[in-house]
Amino acid sequence: MFQTLKNAWHMPELRKKIVYTLFILVIFRFGSCIPVPFINTDLLAAYFEQASVSGSMLGYLNMFTGGGLSNATIFAMSITPYINASIILQLLTVAIPALERMVKDGGEEGRKKIASWTRYLAVALGLLQGFSFYTLLRSQGFLSNTGALAATAIILTFTAGTALIMWLGEHITQNGIGNGISIILFAGIVSRGPSLITTLINLFRGGASGVVSALLMIVIGLAVVVFIVFMSNAERRIPVQYAKRVVGRKTYGGQSTHLPIKVNASGVMPIIFASSILSLPQTISMFWQPESGTVGHHILNLFSQSSPFYIVLYGLLILAFAYFYASIQFNPIEIANNLKKNGGFIPGFRPGRPTSDFITKALGKVTFVGAIFLGVVAILPLVVGAISPTLSNVALGGTSVIIVVGVALDTVKQMEAQMLMRHHKGFLE
Repeated sequence: MFQTLKNAWHMPELRKKIVYTLFILVIFRFGSCIPVPFINTDLLAAYFEQASVSGSMLGYLNMFTGGGLSNATIFAMSITPYINASIILQLLTVAIPALERMVKDGGEEGRKKIASWTRYLAVALGLLQGFSFYTLLRSQGFLSNTGALAATAIILTFTAGTALIMWLGEHITQNGIGNGISIILFAGIVSRGPSLITTLINLFRGGASGVVSALLMIVIGLAVVVFIVFMSNAERRIPVQYAKRVVGRKTYGGQSTHLPIKVNASGVMPIIFASSILSLPQTISMFWQPESGTVGHHILNLFSQSSPFYIVLYGLLILAFAYFYASIQFNPIEIANNLKKNGGFIPGFRPGRPTSDFITKALGKVTFVGAIFLGVVAILPLVVGAISPTLSNVALGGTSVIIVVGVALDTVKQMEAQMLMRHHKGFLE
């Protein structure tokens, strides 16, 4: 990984992209430190610290924003509204045939139109989420001014921050390295690293039980990293044979190759999407805070990270989104048709439908293994945090490690692909 970064830095084009990405991230971190006016940030930070200890989803949302939510900064909403908007549009594209045709047949224009709708929906969701956060601030007495002008300024600032982050992420994707949305999530989570180190130091100072808890957190973190790297590089290779063709005096084809199917083809997106959906009840709780002991209070408690209901639902959503992304990225019928056109076949299966059926079954099995991998890595820290309240930070750390490692691996692979492309281009020239 470090060698890849070193090699990329020596290439002028890639160096410009890396510097551009770092510059955008610096802007993001500056925005995450600028507080919105009329808010008592000291009381708000104490409230979020208590929510994090109790296993509330607020602590999880705060991790996604890099601490922006607990400090009520202009980037407090982070990229969550854009992720939710992307989920809604992608599901609608699958459910509505007209949208699906627009994406497939419309080409670049169709994709631009879907991207434009996603932006508008993200701004609308950001406005709604900003209003919900303002409602929470007002109900808890964190505002120094409760007037209409102050309310308008707070809500519009939160919404503008969401739009600006969305713009920054798109510019990273176009002119920088990696996927912009994932990179911004990566930066937000990594920025919480010093607080995690402080937590470990405090645990080491807390006696024998604290030392055991700290060592357990470190061991789990290292095991998760190793497991993620191993599974991210795992793939199933389906053998493909090409028939020999005689054209004039030359013979073409006849070589053997393979069709690679990655175990974790969807990367960390199922976890990001599942987490975003499960953050919706917390957004509702900002509007509506039922009294203790009521049905509404019990329903909202089901979505705390220590709740068995939350853990099971989280795993099911990861499984569903893993299959959803696999179906989008991998089309067995199209692959089978391409093999047939090029004279290729899978040994033991006739070209056409038998080949597509075999690829579909193989894809289903591999996707299941990848989904179970993501589910285990995401849920195991939650279970540890639910069993031992002193390790509640492990629940947050587990998901954050998956996202950080996954985004880092994807970004390095993109760098390697761009370096390889430039190497071949220079060779041809």
